Amino acid sequence: MSVARIDTAALDAAQTRQNSLTKPQGSLGNLEDIACWFAARQGKTIPDMLRPHVCVFAGDHGVVKEGVSAFPSVVTGEMLKNFAAGGAAINVLAKQNAARLSVVDVGVQSDVSTIEGIKHAKVRAGTGNITKEAAMTEWEYWQAVAVGEEQAEKAIADGANILIAGDMGIGNTTASAALICELALFTPEEVVGRGTGVDDEAYQLKLKAVRRALQRAQHTPSKDAMRELGGLEIAAMAGYYRAAARLGVPVLLDGFISAAAALAAVAWDARISGWMLATHVSQEKGHALALKALGLEPLLDMNMRLGEGSGAALILPLLQSAIALHRDMATFESAGVSDK
Repeated sequence: MSVARIDTAALDAAQTRQNSLTKPQGSLGNLEDIACWFAARQGKTIPDMLRPHVCVFAGDHGVVKEGVSAFPSVVTGEMLKNFAAGGAAINVLAKQNAARLSVVDVGVQSDVSTIEGIKHAKVRAGTGNITKEAAMTEWEYWQAVAVGEEQAEKAIADGANILIAGDMGIGNTTASAALICELALFTPEEVVGRGTGVDDEAYQLKLKAVRRALQRAQHTPSKDAMRELGGLEIAAMAGYYRAAARLGVPVLLDGFISAAAALAAVAWDARISGWMLATHVSQEKGHALALKALGLEPLLDMNMRLGEGSGAALILPLLQSAIALHRDMATFESAGVSDK
C-alpha cells in the first residue's frame, strides 16, 4: 500500500529554527519535539496550526454474551443518542477545541437509523462471539475498514490536518485485549483490564473469554487478526488510520481501543506508525504495553479510561501551544538578542 513520506528536510529545518528562538536550546522540552514532529509531517519548517476532526466509530460485540462487561449492549445505541444530542465528553472537548465531530454506526446491535446526526454505515448488527467464531466475515471486515477510510478521506477533503478516532462499543475492551495479545505477543494476564469497571467475577470471565478467543484463532496471520478477534468499529478505526497515513495527515491515538486499532493498521504496513502520535496512557491494563509495541511514547498520564477520543482531544491545546511557540517566538537575530 501507499504511505506518505515524512519530510526529513523539513524536520531538520524546524530543528534549526527551534535552536534560533529566544530561549536556551531545549528549554521548552517536549514542546520543541512536538513542533518539529508536525513540521516533518506537514513538510513545512513552520507547521500550520491544527484543524482537528474527531470521528467516533460505534459497534457492538458478540462476546458480551460471555458476561465480560458491566453494561449491556443496549448502552451502545443509547450513547449514540447522547452523542447526537451533544451530551458526551467528546462533544464537550470537540467544541472546546473547535474540532469537527462525526459519529458513525459501523455495527451497533440496536436500530439507530432514526437518530439524526449519526452517519449510518452499519455493516452488521454486532460481531460474532469471538470465543466461538470469527468476529466478522472477510467481506464484513473489509467493508468496516472501508467505512473508516471513507471517513478519513472526507475529513481531510474538508480541511482537517489532524485526525482523532474515537470508539463506542460495549465489550470492545475484551476484543481489543485479544487483538493486543495476538499482535503484540503478550499474555491475557498482562493485557486484560477492568474496562468499564467490572467486578472480580466478570474480570475472570473476561480473562477466560480472551484465552478462548486466542486459542480458537491461533495461527491466524497478523493482517487477519482483526477479522477473527476485533470489532467492526475497531476495524473502521484501523482503516481511518491507514487512509490518513496514505494521505499524509497525522493521527492522534486515544486509549486502549485505539491502540488495538493502531496495531492492526501497522500489521498491514509498519510505516503507518510514523503518522501516529500517542497522546496519553490510559488506566486500562495493557495500554502501555500496546504503545511500547508500537514504538510510541505517550505524552500524558491522566488516569483516564473513557475512550470516545477524549484523551486525544484533551491534548489538542498543548499541541497547538507547541506549534504557536515555534511559529511566533522571535529568533535571536530578529529580536536583536545575543545568543553568545
